[in-house]
Amino acid sequence: MSEEAVVRLYRKRQKIHPREISGRFQNWRWVFVFLTQAVFYGLPWIEWNARQAVLFDLEARRFFLFGLVLYPQDLFYLTALLLLSAYALFLFTAVAGRLWCGYACPQTVYTSVFLWIEARCEGNKSQRERLDKSPWNAEKLRKRGLKHLIWIALALITGFSFVGYFTPIRTLWQELAALQLGPWQTFWIGFYAFATWGNAGFMREQVCKYMCPYARFQSAMFDRDTLIIGYDVERGEPRGPRARKDDLKTKNLGHCIDCGLCVQVCPVGIDIRKGLQYECIGCAACIDACDQVMDKLQYPRGLIRYDTENGIEQHLDRKTEWLRVLRPRVWVYSAALWLIVAAVAASLWWRPPLRFDVVRDRGALARWNEQGQLENVYRLQLMNVVERPQRYRIRVEPVDAALTQLQLGSGTEIELGPIEARWVPVTVHLPADTAPPAPGAHALRFVIERVAQGADSSRSVEEKSTFVVPR
Repeated sequence: MSEEAVVRLYRKRQKIHPREISGRFQNWRWVFVFLTQAVFYGLPWIEWNARQAVLFDLEARRFFLFGLVLYPQDLFYLTALLLLSAYALFLFTAVAGRLWCGYACPQTVYTSVFLWIEARCEGNKSQRERLDKSPWNAEKLRKRGLKHLIWIALALITGFSFVGYFTPIRTLWQELAALQLGPWQTFWIGFYAFATWGNAGFMREQVCKYMCPYARFQSAMFDRDTLIIGYDVERGEPRGPRARKDDLKTKNLGHCIDCGLCVQVCPVGIDIRKGLQYECIGCAACIDACDQVMDKLQYPRGLIRYDTENGIEQHLDRKTEWLRVLRPRVWVYSAALWLIVAAVAASLWWRPPLRFDVVRDRGALARWNEQGQLENVYRLQLMNVVERPQRYRIRVEPVDAALTQLQLGSGTEIELGPIEARWVPVTVHLPADTAPPAPGAHALRFVIERVAQGADSSRSVEEKSTFVVPR
């Protein structure tokens, strides 16, 4: 009678405790950590024209980007921003691989910060591994408690700063200090803090390996001239231990001593000596570790280095590799990127200082007023997109030749304050002594003209609508 065997389809995750390493590339990583976090935490506190410089005010339906004020109707700019981000990422990846992931991606940045806090609270790699295996006691509870307390505090600050991009952060701070936060602000601060704490504290490399779509489709943008972190197999193999004064030719050894430091420092737990792997985020921790070993053995640096696959295999010099950067896919991505930039710049340059929409009064499409005039009622939503008061003149023009006697009722001039939006009721009628045209909808257009004052020249925008004649 055969014994039953248990076959597990999923392997239990082995927690990765990367070893801390110092070096030139790790110094650059921390520079980017400080820069990105200074921007993220500091940007909401910057003021511009007596308001928050960057604010996506969903309640007021206005989006402020320094001197630029956008409304929901400016969806084109959001689309353009997404396209710019996509093509910039494609171009950067085709040339430099996953340097974004290794140095500036929020997941990488926060994971680095959380790992640094963990090392300060629980010790180095071996100490953390021993702590994981040890039973719960006062010492373990103290270390883990302190770590999570700092993690949660940082996550809450991060959640507060994130919500500060959608609610004026100074108002948010005052409400928080007075314990008067609204339910939505409280929810989103807690939600984003929980996401930060979970992703950077627990999931870590799993986000990069299994959840991030960039890791999956990056291979479509890679080729053999893309910058990667590569292991020089020709120089490193056969690997094995040796003394510093050993003759490598006699022992038939390469420069790799198989110390395993490149694996121990890797935040995603891969062995770069096995070749290019999609999990690699290009952080260069393995390069710094290997260079330190090479320095101790008095071998030249670069056994593991930033290079291209063709550069490693064909021993290309830097000049040749730079020439290979300008290949067809790079030209295509660059051309698409600059076309989008030019289109957005031209659109912003010619963007009118006013936006307006025409909405018909559905309660009374057409009616006869007390003077015997045929009258249509409209509502104009006027939006001043500049941060100066503006005066506008409203007029109506017939598109259909049958409406030559069309007249505009009261409210032909209006003044809007800085970035003010207002609904304005407008009546359009045909004089009583004018025979109405044939029944149906007849085309017309509203023209809103900015009255020239100071540095603001006269400029007009128009929107089409219809004048309804009842049967």
